[in-house]
Amino acid sequence: MLSVAASFLRDVGFQLELTLQVLLRLGSAPRRRTLIAEQLFQSGLKVVHVVLLVGVFIGMIVALQTGIELSNFGQQDQIGTIVALSMCREMGPFITAVILAATVGSALAAEIGTMAVSEELHALEVMSIDRISYLVMPRVVGVAIMCPLLTVLCDTIGIVGGGLIADSQLNVGVALYYDSVIDALNDRGLPLELPKEVYTGLFKALIFGVILSIISCTAGLNATSGAMGVGNATRKAVRDSIIAIIISNYFLSWFFFNA
Repeated sequence: MLSVAASFLRDVGFQLELTLQVLLRLGSAPRRRTLIAEQLFQSGLKVVHVVLLVGVFIGMIVALQTGIELSNFGQQDQIGTIVALSMCREMGPFITAVILAATVGSALAAEIGTMAVSEELHALEVMSIDRISYLVMPRVVGVAIMCPLLTVLCDTIGIVGGGLIADSQLNVGVALYYDSVIDALNDRGLPLELPKEVYTGLFKALIFGVILSIISCTAGLNATSGAMGVGNATRKAVRDSIIAIIISNYFLSWFFFNA
């Protein structure tokens, strides 16, 4: 038990140190723009179809399950508001982050882990190449940028999926559905007339992107023992990323809506 706790604290300390090192190296981002652009492609365009597919079905599920209960009270015309706010506040950023953890996070851990067990990281040190600036920082920046952008797509397609269910299953007209969506996502007291739920969801996505990329890179850097070690690092990256996303999601929600 003590060894597990010590290992956990050691990993957390390494992740915090790595986060600080990445922040200190953000000034070198313009010089690493090619690497960052490659990571934007890997963590964005290569997974956008997965985000869209999952997002549309999440919106349909939220609309169907909520709409069935609302119809018992004759309030199914409120389904557009519920789907829009729930997708933007919680489901969009959470689902996007989990998808990225399972796809991009595992790839990051496997890629860096393979370099670790094959001594390529030591070779970078011999050549006086900063491995944090060269390997970690571009990946963290790329994922942190793409997670909010993919969240916008997930929110949008989820709302569209909810509209399909509202029209076909709940007898809520398309015009009424989208009118309620627009009303829910229109707040004249905030910039761009968007409600707090939208800004909160995008900020959550940014934090989730940083968390999962840091955890994945940490798992890769600490990989040992050949191919088995790379597999263990990949599994650890996905597991720890999803757990961290769930826990941080609670505290971010509490901070923004209850503080």
